[in-house]
Amino acid sequence: MQTIITTIANLFSAFMLQAQNTITVSMHNFNNDKGTVKVGLYNSEGQFLNSEFMTRGSVISDEEATVTFTDVPDGTYAISCYHDENDNDKLDMMMGIMPSEDYGCSNGAKGFFGPPKWKDAKFTIANGETKAIDIKL
Repeated sequence: MQTIITTIANLFSAFMLQAQNTITVSMHNFNNDKGTVKVGLYNSEGQFLNSEFMTRGSVISDEEATVTFTDVPDGTYAISCYHDENDNDKLDMMMGIMPSEDYGCSNGAKGFFGPPKWKDAKFTIANGETKAIDIKL
């Protein structure tokens, strides 16, 4: 009986440790320190730039900011962020089509006549990894 309990405990521990990834996002090149930065972590192409898997926000200091996502399950992800200068919790658009606030994505993904694409921004994390993502706005 002790062997069965030990085996189950070991399997459960291994499962819990596998999902313990950390992603630290460092952002720089803000125009100023006004407002905050909003950061979204996306876990699927269909949800990219529409519905975040996790979100974080941070103040900006010396035109830089950092956020950390912890307990991230193994998988493929993408990150987007924007400088919410007026703290209205949305990316403001010029004429409804062009962002009027600075933004950035993982892997330096940029949009060309449209928003950045999942395939350009995605990355994989697994096995208790700690990943550092650098985004220049």
